[in-house]
Amino acid sequence: MTEETTEHQPVKGPRIKKGLVVVNTGNGKGKTTAALGVLFRAWGRDMKIQMFQFLKHTGSQFGESRAAKKLGIEMGAMGDGFTWRTKNMDETQDLGRAQWEKAKEAILSDEYEIIILDEFTYPMHYGWIDVADVIEVLKQKPEMLHIIITGRYAPDELIEFADLVTEMKEIKHPYREQGIKAQPGLEF
Repeated sequence: MTEETTEHQPVKGPRIKKGLVVVNTGNGKGKTTAALGVLFRAWGRDMKIQMFQFLKHTGSQFGESRAAKKLGIEMGAMGDGFTWRTKNMDETQDLGRAQWEKAKEAILSDEYEIIILDEFTYPMHYGWIDVADVIEVLKQKPEMLHIIITGRYAPDELIEFADLVTEMKEIKHPYREQGIKAQPGLEF
């Protein structure tokens, strides 16, 4: 089937309700932004949401964390920023593993309807967190819990397990084309 024939196909059979595992990956911009769009949509429906940010500096106050605080959405970053600038890789890895422990507890708590694991593909890609452990936890999640995982280099096993995978592909970027750095409100 071509893209044209699949674009507006009617749903056939029973509508199944199921909490999905969603992965936003690829080298293009928009992975976290797409997850935040879902977060905002879910908040508008009074759903219980939590977002865990991996790698981003603990206590960081980017635009999304400021908005989440104003809206009463649970969001927490745990990390030391850019991994390639770390002065202590063991500590960086420990922060990623500690954040995963908090996320696992939330996933298994049956208290949330949507959990976002932002930049979570990196700790798996770098081998700090075992992909098999992640998939085992995802198998145990409450039936109606949606989990969104973002970041580049999503492991093949995670892609295979997920219900929905979107790859963001960079076509053109202002930094590469014009030297324009990340800007408040658009990227952070």
